[in-house]
Amino acid sequence: MTPTSLFPPFDFHGYRVVVAGGSRGIGRSMALAFAQSGAAVSICARSADALELTRQEVAGHGVTAHAQSCDLASAAAIEGYIANAASALGGIDVLVNNASGYGFGDNDEAWLADFNVDLMAAVRASRVALPYLEKSAHASILHTSSIAALRPRAAGPSYAAMKAALSHYTTSQALALAAQRIRVNAIAPGSIDFADGMWDRCKHEDPARYAAVLAKIPFGRYGTPEEVAYAALFLASPWAGWITGQTLAVDGGQMLNG
Repeated sequence: MTPTSLFPPFDFHGYRVVVAGGSRGIGRSMALAFAQSGAAVSICARSADALELTRQEVAGHGVTAHAQSCDLASAAAIEGYIANAASALGGIDVLVNNASGYGFGDNDEAWLADFNVDLMAAVRASRVALPYLEKSAHASILHTSSIAALRPRAAGPSYAAMKAALSHYTTSQALALAAQRIRVNAIAPGSIDFADGMWDRCKHEDPARYAAVLAKIPFGRYGTPEEVAYAALFLASPWAGWITGQTLAVDGGQMLNG
């Protein structure tokens, strides 16, 4: 049985889930997994075409499906999107901050891209969604961090630094919101391979690097977006009702090899 053939063993009927950065890859899989489990789902991203395709897939599970193009580097765009998502869904129970600026360089553009999208988009979306989450009986926030946040690295310092900041923000935010019974956790995926994703492109453009990374994964394969999505379902579910302020690595043991 492959991970993609598993049916999520969770019931999210009655939940309203917002996935910021939900048109492809991990975000798409999260949106579909929540929808498959009964949740109403809103997604946003910049690409209107991919966004609409994913919205249709979400709606195919018989749930309310909302989608809106949104530049997550813009505070005003985030404010408008969260308000529209809450209106379409009738509130917000789960906020998933999944976007990345993918600024892997060491120039100002890379640092600002990661600062604005990987970190500040999560801060801003959380801030705007808070009044809706405060009204929920099972509110939680999930951030998508990365195992890149957990160790020093020479390549992509801006990406790693902002994901590390996001993981730290997770703990601070969890402490600040605990009294309101709003749980906050993060997921740190390892190397995830999906169609037209970074590692899929690497497989064709730099097969030596692809093989070298694969050799460091104890499970002997790259991860799938669905495996990250199932971790998100658990962390947002009542089964994780006493878990907050944690960053969960989903990496097939990749970090065990440094």
